[in-house]
Amino acid sequence: MKHVYIGTSGWSYKDWVGSFYPDDLKPADYLEYYSRQFNTVEIDSTFYGVPRKTTVAGWYQVVPAKFRFASKFPQEITHESGLVGVEDLLKKYIDTMSGLKEKLGPLLMQFPYSFKPEMSADLAKFLKLLPRGFEYVVEVRNRKWLDQRFYDLLREHAIGLALLDHPWMPKVEIATSRAVYVRFLGDRKKIPDDFTHEHVDRSKDLDNWERLIRALEEKVDDFYGYFNNHYSGHSPTTARKFIDLLA
Repeated sequence: MKHVYIGTSGWSYKDWVGSFYPDDLKPADYLEYYSRQFNTVEIDSTFYGVPRKTTVAGWYQVVPAKFRFASKFPQEITHESGLVGVEDLLKKYIDTMSGLKEKLGPLLMQFPYSFKPEMSADLAKFLKLLPRGFEYVVEVRNRKWLDQRFYDLLREHAIGLALLDHPWMPKVEIATSRAVYVRFLGDRKKIPDDFTHEHVDRSKDLDNWERLIRALEEKVDDFYGYFNNHYSGHSPTTARKFIDLLA
């Protein structure tokens, strides 16, 4: 692989103060500090709405040149619309995120469990709407999608499949684009809403993921991995462990 990007899902968590962020650090300075510790972040806030262009410009300014942002598509597109009538919102989202310029990494379409293979024709139509020149990743939460027909559809459009560490999704060793994108989500029922430290030892799981990624590294150029706080309890700690494992 040419590039390895490992970070967390989001960066603005009060529970990280003292355990990751210095006690006296202002929230407005979190991203700049974060970007000196990790080389990528998955923007979670874009799931809830398209940010202002001034906000995106501010993100761009405070991180290093080689830093990469991944971003989640707005839920209005992936969860609420059935992929119908979203052309204007799609254009607004892409135009806005383009403000990250060369620091923009993959754009993630996270679909819900209710998004089933019966909607494959709708997905195929939607993928044709996506502007070229960007890197896209699709995440499904329903295992019925995981077959050759689905993989071929993604490959046809050079779109990545998000590999998940998630309670009801199997781990699959497959690459549908030139990048591998892994989301370490965990089980929300097993992790309390206390993100000050790790609650679960994920060493064995990380070892298994390391082997899977090594098996794919000859097929891809880039690896992106993002840790959710619900994976172990404190995603910066777990992300650092995985960085060391892949070094």
